[in-house]
Amino acid sequence: FRWALAQSVLSIATVGLLFFSRRDAPIADVVVANIELMTFYPISIAAAIAAPLHNVHYTVWAEQPFTVVIYYRDTDPPNWGDYSHNPYQFSPKVDADVGPNQQWNLDVGLANPDEWAMVVASTGGESTKSPNIHCALAVDGVVVKTHQGPKGALCSLRNW
Repeated sequence: FRWALAQSVLSIATVGLLFFSRRDAPIADVVVANIELMTFYPISIAAAIAAPLHNVHYTVWAEQPFTVVIYYRDTDPPNWGDYSHNPYQFSPKVDADVGPNQQWNLDVGLANPDEWAMVVASTGGESTKSPNIHCALAVDGVVVKTHQGPKGALCSLRNW
């Protein structure tokens, strides 16, 4: 909201400056000459208001103490092409110690969690241990996906 307010103030100041600094020019000429400036701010304000971020909460734990490898999505990629070109750019990785009484938790903001919310945790492939890893994915306070597996778990609303 603060960003939209700042953009509104900047937009009004820019338009006012354009009109008051060129009082001798016809209004139509000022508008045509500065159409990019005059449309950028209202469009960016509308985009900020139209796409509120949803609170996405990721949780990972295991039934046995273990250091798991976790990939998660903390940013909405601009489009599928950018994501598929380099998915790791949009999927940070952490190693976390988890167990029956030790969870890894993270809150992120996503505009489109149905498409992009995702957390995956695994043993990393080399271990012979099976700590039985669990994940949970909540959107705006509601758990929408859970999963568990002997060596890994994937929680996502989208089918990968």
